Amino acid sequence: MPRPAVPHRSNLRREIAALAARMIAEDGVTDYGFAKRKAARQLGAVNADELPNNAEIEAEVRTYLAVFQDEEHLERQLALRLAAVEVMRELEPFRPYLTGAVLEGTAGRYSEVEIDLFPESAKEVEIFFLNNDVVYEHREPRRNQPDGPEAILVFDWGDIPIRLRIYSPDVERLSRRGSHGARQMERARLSVVEALVNDSTPAIAAGIQP
Repeated sequence: MPRPAVPHRSNLRREIAALAARMIAEDGVTDYGFAKRKAARQLGAVNADELPNNAEIEAEVRTYLAVFQDEEHLERQLALRLAAVEVMRELEPFRPYLTGAVLEGTAGRYSEVEIDLFPESAKEVEIFFLNNDVVYEHREPRRNQPDGPEAILVFDWGDIPIRLRIYSPDVERLSRRGSHGARQMERARLSVVEALVNDSTPAIAAGIQP
């Protein structure tokens, strides 16, 4: 006998998105799919059409950060973008792009700075790190991703975690899907990130004046 479906609740989809957003903002969960599946289990949802899409979750993340982490979020976002600028300047020969939550403005307390690189060879980046005594961890990417990264390097810049995805230069002009949904992943060169930092610094400084 098939299991009866949970009666539809008009706000269940929103409840799932809101709970997933809290997990992302407060608990450091980075996988939107995992967050919404866990939220759905906790709320008793069993139907696929009750699950929010990733755009709905991202909207709830923005709302959560604005309501519960407003000033903290703005200060953390600025710190992450400043770190991104510093790292991108160091790695400028390897064509760095900022991407992910730090660029989108949805970075929470535990977010990494995500940077894509397009060097002639992934080995060039690792040699650069070794020559400059940068302690890093090499992680193998999943091999089932079309035009995916050739290598992933993670390290700390002060107390800020950095994740570098290293791609073939042939991939630079290709659009790629974001990790949080089907839409195209945004990327920004150094000049754009510097402009974001310059635009946000006066407002944050004004907000923390005694």
